[in-house]
Amino acid sequence: DLATALNDRGQIKYFRVEFAAAMEDYTAAIQCQPAFEVPYYNRGLVLYRLGCFDEAVKDFRKVLELNPQFEDAALSLKQAILDKEEKQKRGY
Repeated sequence: DLATALNDRGQIKYFRVEFAAAMEDYTAAIQCQPAFEVPYYNRGLVLYRLGCFDEAVKDFRKVLELNPQFEDAALSLKQAILDKEEKQKRGY
């Protein structure tokens, strides 16, 4: 389906370190199929790598709302929160 195709294309762009283009595809996949948790997770990973912890946390929480058993999302959520706190401690 289209949402899966967009997500997969986003993955290719992610691996090419084309983060902005990957995020566009993940967002398009989400718009296409809002209950598909994987593009939220993938977009969250990009946001995390870019240091946009608040936005990453939102996406990881959405994944867990849609699929509470998504263990990688739970781990990524914890890490994003920890890294955000560490960033704040350092005054960034």
